[in-house]
Amino acid sequence: MTKILIIDDEPGIRRTLASIMEDEHYTVFTAEDAVLGLEILESEQVNMVFLDVMLPKMGGMEALERIRAGWPELEVVVISGHANVDMAVRAVKLGAFDFLEKPLSLDKVLTLCRNVLTLEKLREENRDLKKNLNKDEIIGLSPQIAEVKSRIKQAAQSDARILIYGENGTGKELAARAIHYGSARAGKAFVEVNCAAIPDTLIESELFGHEKGAFTDAVSSRKGRFELAHGGTLFLDEIGDMSLAAQAKMLRAIQEQQIQRVGGEKTITTDVRVIAATNKNLETECKAGRFRQDLFFRLNVIPVVIPSLRERREDIPLLLFHFLKELSGVNYELTDEAREALLAYPWPGNIRELKNLAERIAVMWDDEHISLKAIRDLLRWTPAEETPALPETGSFLSGSQDPFPSNIFHLKYNEAKEMFEKYYLEFQLTQNNGVISRAAEAIGIYPSNLHVKLRKYNIVRTER
Repeated sequence: MTKILIIDDEPGIRRTLASIMEDEHYTVFTAEDAVLGLEILESEQVNMVFLDVMLPKMGGMEALERIRAGWPELEVVVISGHANVDMAVRAVKLGAFDFLEKPLSLDKVLTLCRNVLTLEKLREENRDLKKNLNKDEIIGLSPQIAEVKSRIKQAAQSDARILIYGENGTGKELAARAIHYGSARAGKAFVEVNCAAIPDTLIESELFGHEKGAFTDAVSSRKGRFELAHGGTLFLDEIGDMSLAAQAKMLRAIQEQQIQRVGGEKTITTDVRVIAATNKNLETECKAGRFRQDLFFRLNVIPVVIPSLRERREDIPLLLFHFLKELSGVNYELTDEAREALLAYPWPGNIRELKNLAERIAVMWDDEHISLKAIRDLLRWTPAEETPALPETGSFLSGSQDPFPSNIFHLKYNEAKEMFEKYYLEFQLTQNNGVISRAAEAIGIYPSNLHVKLRKYNIVRTER
C-alpha cells in the first residue's frame, strides 16, 4: 500500500490533498507541524512527503534537511504560498524532488505523485535485482565449476533453450537464475515451475492459466506461468517428472510460442525463454517411453551439466565458509583433520546437505575453530567407518590388459584421482564397446558429462 505524508499547518490544504490522494487509493497521514511529521516517519514506512515551508515549531527547510539525513531515498515535494526563486533553488539543493507554489494545481500534484512512485518502483526493482545477483552467485574455483560458469556465460547471450542436468542439491536452479540474470531478459520476470510438485490435474492450469468457470474451483480468471514469464524466463524444474499428456501441451507451447488458457478460446502469444532442469537421464527416459523424444530435442539445445559436490571437492571448504558467513557473519576456521573429513565425506545430498551442515554449525557449535569432532557430531559420520579399504594393487580393473599402476599411492590426491578416473573411463568404454550412451548409463552420469571427461583426458573412443 502506497503511503503519503502531508505536512502543512493549513487544515484546508491537508484536507484537500488528503481527499485527492485517498481517491487514488493511497494511504494518507497528515501533520500540522514538522515535529509531528518526523514522528510519523519514525513509525510508518512512507513513500512520499508533501512539505510546507512556513511551519510552526520547525521550519520546512530544516525539516527537509532532517528528512534527507534520516531517509535519504524518501522523495519530498516542497510547497509554499510565499515562493520565490531563491527558496525553490535552496529546496532543490537540499534534495527536494520538486517545488510547488500555492494555490496547488491538482493535476500537477497527481502527476508528481505518479512520477515519484514510478521512481520508487524502479529503485525497488533495482535493489531486488542487485540482491538476486548477489544471492545467485555461483561459488567455486574448481576446474569443473569454472567450466560451468563459462558455459553459463556463453548460454546467457542467446535466447536458445537450455537443459540443465545434475543430481538433486547440486544447484540447478542457481544455474538457471545465473543464466537469466546474465541475459538481456534480466530486467524481466524469472518464473519457476516445479513439475514434480504439481499434480497432473493442475499442471495445465498452472502453466497456461484458466478462465472463470473452466472447472469447479475456477471462480475467477487466472494467468498461467507462461503469461507471468512474458518477456522473461520460464524455469521448468524436474521436467523429467512431467506426465506425457502435459509434455505434449508443453511441446506445442514451445514450438508455437502461443498458448490458450484452460476453458478459453483466445490464443495468447508469449515471448518466453525456456530453461529446463532434470536429475534424470532423459535419453534413457525417452528410450523407456517415459519422455517425449521431440520435446527432449526441443529443450536440449544447449546442455549444461552441473557437477556433484563429489566431483568438485576442492570447493567444499570455500562453500562452507560462504554459507557460514551468510548465516552468522563469523569468520570460522577449519582444523586440518576437519578439512580432510569434509573432503572424504561422500555428500549424497550435495550442496544442499553442505548448507544444512553450515546451519548446524552456526546454531550448535560455539567455537570459531571447527574441529574433526564438530564434523563427526554434526554430520553423524565417522570417516574411518565410511572410507573403504584400498584394494590390492593391480586389481582395480580386473581382467583388463593394462593393470592399474602401483605408483598411484605415491601421488598427490588430485593426481591420483585423475589417474584413476582416466583408467576407469577407458575401462568402461571398453566394456561397452565404445558406445557413449551405454557407458554413461553404466557409470551413472549423463552422456554430455561423459563427453566432457573424455575430452579432458584425451580419450579416443573406438566404437565396435
